Amino acid sequence: MKAQRHFTRGEPKRVGNVVIIASMLLSLLFLSLIKSRYCASPSHVRTDAHLNSGLNANEVVRNEKTHSTDSTVEEDEDEEVQINPAALGTVSLADINNKPICFVPTKRSETCDARGDIRVKGSTNTIYIPTITQEHKIKPYARKHDEVALSYVKEWTLKPSTGDQALPKCTQKHSVPAMLFSSNGFTGNLFHDYTDVLVPLFINTYPFHGEVKLVVSQIKSWWINKFILVFKQLTNYDIIDVENDDEVHCFPRVIAGPTYHKELGVEPSKTPTGFSILEFKRMLRTAFKLERAEVVPTSKPKLLIISRKTSRRFMNLKTMIGAAEKLGFEVKTAEADMHTDPPTFARLVNSVDVMLGVHGAGLTNMVFLPVGAVVIQFVPYGNLEWLTKETFKDPAPDMGIHYMDYFVQLNESTLSEQYPKDHPVLKDPTAVHTQGGWDALKSIYLDKQNIRPDIEKFKKMLVEALRLIRSKKKHHVQMN
Repeated sequence: MKAQRHFTRGEPKRVGNVVIIASMLLSLLFLSLIKSRYCASPSHVRTDAHLNSGLNANEVVRNEKTHSTDSTVEEDEDEEVQINPAALGTVSLADINNKPICFVPTKRSETCDARGDIRVKGSTNTIYIPTITQEHKIKPYARKHDEVALSYVKEWTLKPSTGDQALPKCTQKHSVPAMLFSSNGFTGNLFHDYTDVLVPLFINTYPFHGEVKLVVSQIKSWWINKFILVFKQLTNYDIIDVENDDEVHCFPRVIAGPTYHKELGVEPSKTPTGFSILEFKRMLRTAFKLERAEVVPTSKPKLLIISRKTSRRFMNLKTMIGAAEKLGFEVKTAEADMHTDPPTFARLVNSVDVMLGVHGAGLTNMVFLPVGAVVIQFVPYGNLEWLTKETFKDPAPDMGIHYMDYFVQLNESTLSEQYPKDHPVLKDPTAVHTQGGWDALKSIYLDKQNIRPDIEKFKKMLVEALRLIRSKKKHHVQMN
């Protein structure tokens, strides 16, 4: 038989105490909910601005070997590296779909930004990341839309580093972030060197003020050496040839895959501090010790003609030079190819007021022109306006450069001597593009064509160029 419970005088008091305590606990819980809802830490917010953001130099606690080469870590794996919490920035967690911390700023590139205990094993092209739950693969080259280019680029795997999985032991620990990119793809062509690699790398590394390490996949030593002065502006450290060592590099943050905005350009609205391609040009002036930031009009302006030895040659180059000299120009000619010494050529381009050439990689050197200079692009016959517009016409204004088109007519092209007058190549170039694609376009209109400019039309263009360099206005001119 159960004993009956009898309430004494003290029972109501105890019940009251319980009610008070419960009320306090509920209040604390309610306050916590309010804080988490309205005062959430930014570490749980994933935005492109956070992914693109860099570190100020004073955000990293640097040890005594800051600028030395990476030394092998012989201590225990759990040895603590001196890292200011600010070095981790916003900890980008995997999103609710358990996808890696990657984003596609444009169809041209994909960038993955991971923070925490990140381990990079180059011998297996693997990055171990604690904040993801699914594997993800990336090719760290800013030409994601181009299957041909990516066929030359090694794939890297972003692998979760949580759970029971055995992690590779750190053999080199770094206190600053890493920027991983491939130096393969279409590198070796000057246009692709800049638009696929150097400008995208600048977008990612500029905010770090040198406090970032460049980790290179498929390294080409000759190519790295060619642009070593540029890389020294992007990083304060030696470049890491990650696939040709047996190290496991550990970083507080890894950015894999350079971020592309547009051809030879930077979108200030997509950068954390609003920097633009003008900062890139300023960096190049420092790297190559260029003297001129902007054009200063003189009585004898300088003209540089980019010459070519194979296709798209100027057939009457001597006549062109003579006409330019009569107008008061000091004329120089030079060929820009993969063997050109960048510092020497950069100083040559920076010294002139007008640069001209037929569409091709050599016009990429306009990045060295001072503000207020003029670049003249000869557009080969064949309805190639869309190609020449994207590659050089569109980037010019952002660089502070006056741009002029010279549209080559059929009677100025050697194609008129190679095909009958009623041939589709001459009569309907667009149909040739559509039916044959890029290969047909390139093999016919770029590789088989040389140019013989009309000298009177050419002189009119130079007169307009003179007017532009003596003015301070941006202007676009087309000559047919």
